[in-house]
Amino acid sequence: MKCEILAVGTEILLGDIVNTNAQYIAKRLSDIGIFVYHQSVVGDNPERLKEAYDLAFTRADLVITTGGLGPTKDDLTKEIAFEYFGKTSVLHEESFKYIEEVFRKSNRTVSVSNKKQAFFPSDAIVLKNNNGTAPGCIIEEGDKVLVMLPGPPREMKPMFEESVIPYLKKFSKEILVSKVLRVIGIGESAAADMLGDLLDNENPTVAPYAKEGEVTFRVTAKASNEEEAKALIAPIEAKVREILGDNVYGEGNTCLEEVLGQLLTEKGLTIATAESCTGGMVAARLINYGGISASFLEGAVTYSNDAKISRLGVKEETLKEYGAVSHEVAEEMAIGICKTSGAHIGLSTTGIAGPGGGTKEKPVGLVYIGLCYGGEVVTRELNLSGDRQKIRQRATITILDMLRRELLSSK
Repeated sequence: MKCEILAVGTEILLGDIVNTNAQYIAKRLSDIGIFVYHQSVVGDNPERLKEAYDLAFTRADLVITTGGLGPTKDDLTKEIAFEYFGKTSVLHEESFKYIEEVFRKSNRTVSVSNKKQAFFPSDAIVLKNNNGTAPGCIIEEGDKVLVMLPGPPREMKPMFEESVIPYLKKFSKEILVSKVLRVIGIGESAAADMLGDLLDNENPTVAPYAKEGEVTFRVTAKASNEEEAKALIAPIEAKVREILGDNVYGEGNTCLEEVLGQLLTEKGLTIATAESCTGGMVAARLINYGGISASFLEGAVTYSNDAKISRLGVKEETLKEYGAVSHEVAEEMAIGICKTSGAHIGLSTTGIAGPGGGTKEKPVGLVYIGLCYGGEVVTRELNLSGDRQKIRQRATITILDMLRRELLSSK
């Protein structure tokens, strides 16, 4: 079954709100084997909305709309749809009683405008809205299906899950099941080259997606049931993991800080951070993990040279000879935070995030990171590009991945 998602609302066209509904619906449809071929946005205009319906049904069997079911004059999604299909609407008593009850609880009276939300063709499948006053509906006309949903995500999502997914499952003979593998420390093109012909596989498919500082590979299988799909995914997943090795750090919605938090707590290790250019980002990422209190002791933002000296014990002569942005200072910062906090592990960052402050010898994007663990100190030089925020984010991701690999390799 081919589907088109049609978002109705001038506010989307103007950029006042982001169309997150389409993303959600498309993902859920793929889960049940219904494929979205087009996504469209149209404003609150009768003629353009009618044209959008006409175009959508020339290229899709199923059209799902979001928005335009409210009580105001510019909420036209239903009315234009009924006109498009040549249908007359009548009061749906059950919906109207529900709207009256909602208004009664807040000591309000239902207006004529609100009453219009309860009008539907007699042969429509009305979808109850348990989170608002705008019911949705499904119109079946020959081999075409129109599903109309409210715009607010807090109303749309429950209605979609409670009513639309069960309805649509009858049209799907196959399902799609995906397994997401999260990869770090290697770029999208390099990882894709390593996987080679696996990316040409037809079922399951293997598709890369670049994200900030990492890559995800989605292995997706089409099958008649979930067990069969998982059986198809398993050998392909094993090959991806074998080829990419420790570059695969997690799966699904797992984030890097969750992996680190689990490793630190499992090993009974404590950690502290000393940051300059990242300004607390490393500590903030670690603290995202709910159980990190068992491991994280403290984070120091030692931005100035004086702070590096007084708080971490960085030698004044080291700063004078090598400069704050150097291997030597990153090393002393990592050692210093370990000593002053009593942590097993110390992380440090120092660099030039820009936009100013760079020189020919030390350009913007030059960052040094340090890791002190078990009496050993490792530092790395990073040459990063992008704006100030991107440089700081990439430095943060890199040092956290450096820590992950160290924890995996140590006993």
